[in-house]
Amino acid sequence: MDEVINVSEQTARRWLKERGVKIEDIAELVMYLQASYHENLEMKDCIENVERVISKREVQNAILTGIQLDVLAEKKMLEEPLQKIVEIDESLYGVDEILAFSIVNVYGSIGFTNYGYIDKQKPGILKYLNDKSTGKVHTFLDDIVGAIAAAASSRLAHRAKSKK
Repeated sequence: MDEVINVSEQTARRWLKERGVKIEDIAELVMYLQASYHENLEMKDCIENVERVISKREVQNAILTGIQLDVLAEKKMLEEPLQKIVEIDESLYGVDEILAFSIVNVYGSIGFTNYGYIDKQKPGILKYLNDKSTGKVHTFLDDIVGAIAAAASSRLAHRAKSKK
């Protein structure tokens, strides 16, 4: 079983990278969300929390599922009407957010608030992932990346409160 977990994590990390998302990109989102709440927040703290979130199996499963669906949509391999819905990231299609909630849910209610905020603001890598002119489909990935950042922010907030 450990081998499956290791393969899942390695694959999730590789697929993120292949889709143009670095750990540092997600950490920048954590910094964006948490800098005003943590006086001496450093990028290394943000990276550490992102790394810990990605090490969770539930998160890896969401990454693998979402990226696979995005790739299939790019290759036009989904059946209609799902193909068009995912390809254009149709506004009433909420399954991408539901998948993201599976990540945020691991870290509690602060994560939901952070996720909602960052999903509306779309800073940093999220702006790129939402750019439809690239020819890439990131219907799931943009929400997954935002959810990882929100979960890492929540993890950071919980750890900071427990130190006081």
